[in-house]
Amino acid sequence: MKALVAFGSLLAFLSVFAIWTERQALNTDDWVDTSGRLIENPTIRAAVGDYLVDQLYANVDVERELTGILPGDLKQLAGPASGGLRQVGGDAADQVLKSSTAQSLWEDANRAAHEQLIAVLEDKKEAVSTEGGNVTLNLGSLVTNLAEQIGIGADLAKKLPPDAGQITILRSDQLKTAQNIAIAIKGLAIVLSLLTFLAFGLAIYLSRDQRWVTVLFCGIGLVAAGFAVIVARQVAGGIVVGQLVTDESVKPAADAAWSISTSLMVSIATTVILIGVLFGIAGWLGSPTSSARTSRQALAPALREHVAYVYAGLAIVVSLYFLSAPTQNLRSFLTTLVVAGLAAFGIYQLRRQTMREYPDAEFSDTFGRTKERMVGAVKGANLGERASRLRQGIAKPGGGEAPTETLPTSEDDARLQRLERLASLHEKGILTDEELAAEKSRVLGSGEKS
Repeated sequence: MKALVAFGSLLAFLSVFAIWTERQALNTDDWVDTSGRLIENPTIRAAVGDYLVDQLYANVDVERELTGILPGDLKQLAGPASGGLRQVGGDAADQVLKSSTAQSLWEDANRAAHEQLIAVLEDKKEAVSTEGGNVTLNLGSLVTNLAEQIGIGADLAKKLPPDAGQITILRSDQLKTAQNIAIAIKGLAIVLSLLTFLAFGLAIYLSRDQRWVTVLFCGIGLVAAGFAVIVARQVAGGIVVGQLVTDESVKPAADAAWSISTSLMVSIATTVILIGVLFGIAGWLGSPTSSARTSRQALAPALREHVAYVYAGLAIVVSLYFLSAPTQNLRSFLTTLVVAGLAAFGIYQLRRQTMREYPDAEFSDTFGRTKERMVGAVKGANLGERASRLRQGIAKPGGGEAPTETLPTSEDDARLQRLERLASLHEKGILTDEELAAEKSRVLGSGEKS
């Protein structure tokens, strides 16, 4: 059993990475949404702005453009003005990238690049022949937009070379490796997710005598897998950024990009942790601890008389969870279906256990005990106040001495409460006449000895 639980926990850990990779790398809408959040980050936006300024000056003779714009004697200021524009270009680019127009151009460029990437990974011939198999992020329109905003580029688009503002994402010599990885990833998320629950389900099924322990350990395994993913994300971020980014000035933007692009991974890991917590609660409910027994007794009437409503509530919760998920696809549907099936099986087993342990439990049992505790607490508080007043020797209003009162001892209180409890159990038919008499004799006998 332990081996199956450990194996299922490992599969849960790997499935988080598989789901994240599939959604982030192979889903265009998810990537475009992520790219929008990237450009909203000030650090990343500043880095992109610096890149656009560099591309503008690398592909356009800005001094010549200014010479053509400035009138008469002011043409000689084109050189200093060009240098000054470069100095303020970063701030100008940041303001440009904050605009809705520029952000739409950014998202359009990312969508086009991702669609081209998917076409290449799916080995579509028309995509492979384009750009020799390279996949690029074309930010040329943003370079043009920047030039227009700072006043030097009314017709700049015609003068920009085709490769201006293009970032190569995938080179043609990397094509075969990328296609093999994409083939391996496709479907891996759904397989790993189903295998995780299969391993846990098999472990729970085989552990007949201590099933609640296995369920509890499955929950612990899922929680551990979720937290392990979060830790691995932090470690991997340091390695990836450290290895791929050599320019120290760009590292803050790279760190921010890693954090945003892997935020979906944290969301998936959090879902795994939540499912693990639900497994833990289920394991605790089935345990022999006093708190679990009390909870089962409280739930027994609902599970016995209103089980249809319980299953209907489960169906509503599962439906709302699936509909609120960011992506509704086959993997999400099957995973939700498996979790719902496990929950329904857990409710079935809990119902069997409560009917066996508390076949005659009623709602009034729970509420009655709560009322008794509240009344007892009030009586105890009043009794404590009276005792305190007597100990302090509080005088009567007329100035006399404190009245003499005989306080019941704690043993008397305890004995009285036991007798009241026995009478209540006898009224409900839990104790027979003979059992009631025997218990009363025992309680009263212990009082005489004391």
